[in-house]
Amino acid sequence: MTLGLEMEQPGRRLRRSVRQLMRSLGPAIGLSTPALLRHPVWTTRVMEGGGTGVVVVPGFGGLDMNLALLRHWLRRRGYVPIGARLGMNLGCSDALVARLERRVEHHVRRTGGPVVLLGHSRGGMLGRLVAVRRPELVCGLAMFGSPVLDPLDARGLAARLLRVLVRLSAFGVRGLLDQDCLTGPCRDATAGGLAAPLRVPAVSIYSRDDGVVGWRSCRDPDAEWVEVGSSHTGMGTDPVLYGVLAVRFAHWVANSVPITGRAR
Repeated sequence: MTLGLEMEQPGRRLRRSVRQLMRSLGPAIGLSTPALLRHPVWTTRVMEGGGTGVVVVPGFGGLDMNLALLRHWLRRRGYVPIGARLGMNLGCSDALVARLERRVEHHVRRTGGPVVLLGHSRGGMLGRLVAVRRPELVCGLAMFGSPVLDPLDARGLAARLLRVLVRLSAFGVRGLLDQDCLTGPCRDATAGGLAAPLRVPAVSIYSRDDGVVGWRSCRDPDAEWVEVGSSHTGMGTDPVLYGVLAVRFAHWVANSVPITGRAR
């Protein structure tokens, strides 16, 4: 009996890994997009943004184009969304936060008021760090699938990839994930920023079926918590998530004060 149980456990783990892979692969190749485009959250035209800027930050290893659909939806609702221009969002957080802060400053000048920061996974964490540094530039922060309580809380294939990147960095491959990001000053600065209290309204969206990061690590104590049912990669096309963003963004815009004093 014991031997049978021992033999079943690897099988269950394998099946669970396959299910998680399929849940992540479908959205990554666009299989979940048609359902979003048919949903009322997409088809209903509402111009609520009033020209408010939004800086959209992809996750670790992601590109701005990965969240192009989300930016298009925001543009249709009257916002002025831009990508973060962080390349593949690799490397130490300190340098990425500095680049993102400059990008936010530029968009604030362009739009005339504080912007919304919207980040997926590591992008949400970087957005939080900027919001802590420069709250006057931010009217709201939305994080989805962002393990702010433990940035290294990776699961399944993501955990193995993380270990590979650390080994490659140790062998001299630059710009991936240096040891300093895990144990040095960069890690300390990141941990301090993620633990610091937020002075802007924020929402943290998470899923128990994430499959890439631990959902408990996404529940920022200074943010509103909202649970969805999608996978980590599927969040970017989840109609429920879009509905959450629509309500929160509209509220933040209504309470935002222009920096330049011009009409919005």
